[in-house]
Amino acid sequence: MKMRTCLVYTMFSLALNACAIEPTISYQSDIHPILKDNCLQCHVPPNGVGYLKTGLNMASYETLMHGTIYGPVIVPGDSRRSILNKMVEGRAGNYKRMPHNKKDALTKEEIEMLKLWVNQDAKNN
Repeated sequence: MKMRTCLVYTMFSLALNACAIEPTISYQSDIHPILKDNCLQCHVPPNGVGYLKTGLNMASYETLMHGTIYGPVIVPGDSRRSILNKMVEGRAGNYKRMPHNKKDALTKEEIEMLKLWVNQDAKNN
């Protein structure tokens, strides 16, 4: 009986873990809308303030992945080291949390979506 109970708990635990699989995040349908609503005012050429200061053009996947004049802002597979994630999460040391021009920071859901996307190798999907 004890073995059977243990087996039932193990199977229940495996079923719960299967339900906890994270969703696949799409650049086109999930990430680009976040960037469009929160970042593109400053990070597009020719006159965006963020673009002028850093060279970061967030208008397309390709330009986002190119990064800034200082280097990449995304490390595919590693949101802890990605500058983009550090900035929107407020982990960038003395830098002001992004976006600067908005009264409120990104929502927890938007921050989590960016984190998952980067951790899923920041694909152009």
